[in-house]
Amino acid sequence: MKRSARLLMFAAACAAALALQSCATQPLPSAPHLPGFLHGLLHGFLIVFSFVGSLFTHVRIYAYPNSGEWYDFGFLLGAMAFLGGGGGAGARRRR
Repeated sequence: MKRSARLLMFAAACAAALALQSCATQPLPSAPHLPGFLHGLLHGFLIVFSFVGSLFTHVRIYAYPNSGEWYDFGFLLGAMAFLGGGGGAGARRRR
Protein backbone atom coordinates (compact mmCIF):
# COMPACT_ATOMS: atom_id res chain seq x y z
CA MET A 1 0.00 0.00 0.00
CA LYS A 2 1.36 3.40 -0.90
CA ARG A 3 2.03 6.02 1.72
CA SER A 4 -0.61 8.39 0.31
CA ALA A 5 -3.25 5.64 0.43
CA ARG A 6 -2.39 4.92 4.09
CA LEU A 7 -2.59 8.61 4.91
CA LEU A 8 -5.96 8.87 3.20
CA MET A 9 -7.27 5.84 5.13
CA PHE A 10 -6.01 7.33 8.40
CA ALA A 11 -7.68 10.67 7.63
CA ALA A 12 -10.94 8.89 6.78
CA ALA A 13 -10.81 6.91 10.04
CA CYS A 14 -10.18 10.11 12.02
CA ALA A 15 -13.08 11.86 10.27
CA ALA A 16 -15.39 8.91 11.00
CA ALA A 17 -14.34 8.87 14.66
CA LEU A 18 -15.00 12.60 14.98
CA ALA A 19 -18.38 12.24 13.30
CA LEU A 20 -19.41 9.47 15.69
CA GLN A 21 -18.07 11.34 18.72
CA SER A 22 -20.08 14.44 17.91
CA CYS A 23 -23.31 12.54 18.57
CA ALA A 24 -22.33 11.50 22.10
CA THR A 25 -23.96 13.33 24.99
CA GLN A 26 -23.97 13.05 28.76
CA PRO A 27 -26.81 14.02 31.04
CA LEU A 28 -26.29 17.19 33.04
CA PRO A 29 -25.18 16.49 36.62
CA SER A 30 -27.86 17.23 39.19
CA ALA A 31 -26.03 16.44 42.44
CA PRO A 32 -25.96 19.23 45.03
CA HIS A 33 -22.23 18.98 45.84
CA LEU A 34 -20.14 17.97 42.85
CA PRO A 35 -16.50 16.89 43.30
CA GLY A 36 -14.15 19.67 42.22
CA PHE A 37 -10.43 20.26 41.84
CA LEU A 38 -9.34 18.92 45.24
CA HIS A 39 -11.40 15.75 44.89
CA GLY A 40 -9.94 15.25 41.41
CA LEU A 41 -6.44 15.71 42.82
CA LEU A 42 -7.12 13.11 45.52
CA HIS A 43 -8.75 10.66 43.10
CA GLY A 44 -5.82 11.04 40.69
CA PHE A 45 -3.32 10.45 43.48
CA LEU A 46 -5.18 7.29 44.55
CA ILE A 47 -5.60 5.98 40.99
CA VAL A 48 -3.63 2.75 41.50
CA PHE A 49 -5.49 1.83 44.68
CA SER A 50 -8.83 2.65 43.05
CA PHE A 51 -7.94 0.48 40.07
CA VAL A 52 -7.10 -2.50 42.27
CA GLY A 53 -10.32 -1.95 44.23
CA SER A 54 -12.32 -1.74 41.01
CA LEU A 55 -11.15 -5.21 40.02
CA PHE A 56 -12.88 -6.77 43.03
CA THR A 57 -15.72 -4.35 43.91
CA HIS A 58 -17.83 -1.66 42.27
CA VAL A 59 -15.40 1.18 43.05
CA ARG A 60 -15.04 3.74 40.27
CA ILE A 61 -11.68 5.29 39.44
CA TYR A 62 -13.20 8.50 38.06
CA ALA A 63 -16.03 10.35 39.83
CA TYR A 64 -19.19 10.99 37.86
CA PRO A 65 -20.90 13.41 38.07
CA ASN A 66 -18.13 15.94 38.65
CA SER A 67 -17.66 19.68 38.21
CA GLY A 68 -16.03 19.37 34.81
CA GLU A 69 -12.71 20.77 33.67
CA TRP A 70 -11.36 21.59 37.14
CA TYR A 71 -12.00 18.03 38.33
CA ASP A 72 -10.29 16.71 35.20
CA PHE A 73 -7.29 19.00 35.75
CA GLY A 74 -6.97 17.91 39.39
CA PHE A 75 -7.29 14.25 38.40
CA LEU A 76 -4.54 14.68 35.79
CA LEU A 77 -2.21 16.45 38.24
CA GLY A 78 -2.82 13.84 40.94
CA ALA A 79 -2.22 10.94 38.57
CA MET A 80 0.96 12.58 37.26
CA ALA A 81 2.21 13.19 40.80
CA PHE A 82 1.61 9.57 41.85
CA LEU A 83 2.68 7.88 38.64
CA GLY A 84 5.79 10.01 38.18
CA GLY A 85 4.67 12.39 35.44
CA GLY A 86 7.13 13.04 32.66
CA GLY A 87 9.64 15.24 34.47
CA GLY A 88 11.74 12.40 35.86
CA ALA A 89 13.15 11.46 32.47
CA GLY A 90 14.33 14.99 31.75
CA ALA A 91 16.05 15.33 35.13
CA ARG A 92 18.31 12.28 34.73
CA ARG A 93 22.00 12.92 34.37
CA ARG A 94 23.70 11.65 31.28
CA ARG A 95 27.09 10.06 31.74
